[in-house]
Amino acid sequence: MQKITIKDFLKKKGKEKIVMLTVYDYSMAKILNETKIDAFLVGDSLGMNVLGFPSTLQVTMEHMIHHTRAVARATPRQMIIADMPFMSYEPSNEVAVNNAGTLAREGADAVKLEGGVEVQERVREIVKFGVPVMGHIGLTPQRYLTLGGYRTIKDENKLVSDALALEEAGVFSLVIENVYAEIAKKITEKVSVPTICIGAGPHCDGQVLVIHDFLGLGEISPYFARKYLDLKTEIHEAVEKYVNDVKSGTFPGKENYKSKES
Repeated sequence: MQKITIKDFLKKKGKEKIVMLTVYDYSMAKILNETKIDAFLVGDSLGMNVLGFPSTLQVTMEHMIHHTRAVARATPRQMIIADMPFMSYEPSNEVAVNNAGTLAREGADAVKLEGGVEVQERVREIVKFGVPVMGHIGLTPQRYLTLGGYRTIKDENKLVSDALALEEAGVFSLVIENVYAEIAKKITEKVSVPTICIGAGPHCDGQVLVIHDFLGLGEISPYFARKYLDLKTEIHEAVEKYVNDVKSGTFPGKENYKSKES
């Protein structure tokens, strides 16, 4: 199957739901390459889910480059969208363009950055220099300190203004996180680019989930996530069986080693 591009995203607007998952490594990208997922988000959520950080604020460009490279080595047909981490785009247009270009050079097909009106110029500059941008409004985790925590964003006027500003700047799609479903519906109807919801209801043009929530591996279970596997329990059970097999002497069996007799 052909590589999915931003043109494919735009064609799906209002016609076919877009499906995304976060992916952080080669092996998972290789497995999911065989599915109908449309895009992999190398999210800065890797900070909590992979690196054990308390938030996304500790994630650096070096971390994002490392994980983007790993996913890109799987050469998936899905789009690879890499998060721009905290302070990788805020200081200036030049910093934003350089860091977006670096992620593209390392395998990202597009980048995602958080914010609305206040990052409009950053988005415009990045797009102008050839890197597609996915926007992200509503709950923006990199700004949870100023938001007063991870809360539902309710200011409809600001959310609509942010969405329109990002569309004007050239984003090819827009993540809407943790807002009322009715507001996400209005935004989806107002913008010409696809909207991707996470915790924003069923009316967007697509959905994204963190793969650790999807697989039941997360430390917490967000209200907006659906656990499709309880992999944590399955891993525990498998490890217990392995421990018992080793201690009882049933592993390794004859099929698991070589001897002169064989």
